[in-house]
Amino acid sequence: MKRKWSKTLKSIQAGVLGLSLLSLAACSTNEKTVAPVVKNPNSLKVGEIESKAKKEGAINSVGMPDTWANWGETWGDVTKKYKLTHNDTDLSSAEEIAKFESEKENASADIGDVGISFAPIAEQKKLTIPYKTSYWNEVPKWAKDDDGDWVAGYQGTIAFLTNKELVKNPPKSWADLLKGNYKVTVGDVQRGAQNQMAVLAAAIANGGSESNIEPGLKYFAKLAKQGRLSLTDAKPANIEKGEVEVAIVWDFNAIGYAEQINRKQFDISIPKEGSVVSAYSTIINKYAKHPYAAMATREYILSDEGQINLAKGFARPIRDVQLPKEVAAKLVPNEEYKNAQPIKDYKAWEGTAKTLPQLWQEEVLVNVK
Repeated sequence: MKRKWSKTLKSIQAGVLGLSLLSLAACSTNEKTVAPVVKNPNSLKVGEIESKAKKEGAINSVGMPDTWANWGETWGDVTKKYKLTHNDTDLSSAEEIAKFESEKENASADIGDVGISFAPIAEQKKLTIPYKTSYWNEVPKWAKDDDGDWVAGYQGTIAFLTNKELVKNPPKSWADLLKGNYKVTVGDVQRGAQNQMAVLAAAIANGGSESNIEPGLKYFAKLAKQGRLSLTDAKPANIEKGEVEVAIVWDFNAIGYAEQINRKQFDISIPKEGSVVSAYSTIINKYAKHPYAAMATREYILSDEGQINLAKGFARPIRDVQLPKEVAAKLVPNEEYKNAQPIKDYKAWEGTAKTLPQLWQEEVLVNVK
């Protein structure tokens, strides 16, 4: 079906963030304060940033909870190193950007972690402070913005997490998944980066691409028509209650959730036909009350210690760092990634990601039973 993409693009982008803006509008206060101005952040030396971060004394994050990718250990190190207090509010990528935009000078967040397809939206809305860090040249080009408005800290690959107590034959491929008799949990595709990447992974495995998401939509429409598509969040509490039979999630989340409950109870696999490798990027709020603490945090995330912390949370580091043997042993074996590929056409995916929420509603959710 041909669609008039150019006419719907702006309205769809608004739809991605609209609900979040409404829900977060109440977070703003009437008190007007002026956000600190950081001049030429990429010209600052690391020591200067760290010194100023200690003076700020606090760091407030969004979308970086302790249980996701081992952020808890990273925050423990960051707060100790820079003598900061820390608070996080767990939000989706769209909600993080909406919060930055709705609060502006009344900012309650300094830094966020968003799916890579959402990061350019924050940049385009002029909501970010650019900071490259001293590790800039070691980050793959696909995983960073030219100016440092966003940079990935870790990468993930879409995987299947199967509760073997509920499913006798864990799926190893997209074809297996389609032939099963169990519920498949994908979550909220209209708002979450992980959930959108699940659709892209299915598209790539079925002949699609970043610019052609239709095979992925058709795949999930089939599951919906079978009455097997679950929109439940694949979170540990729901998994432990037996509400999730098979979930499509990042590999690091799959391992992390299984470890929290009982690793032996779960099968974790990268679909054989293909999957997608993407990343999560930090964005520093233009209106941050603690901008130097945010920059120091990004610096730490990309350090060897920060990258190893992420790997302890089962996320694959964005830099090529040597992992301790006991950490590497808990990750999914390398051979399972042979048909997984990074996003090849980021610009195309950026456009597709903006249209996906409406397409998901029109082509998949209408078939949910």
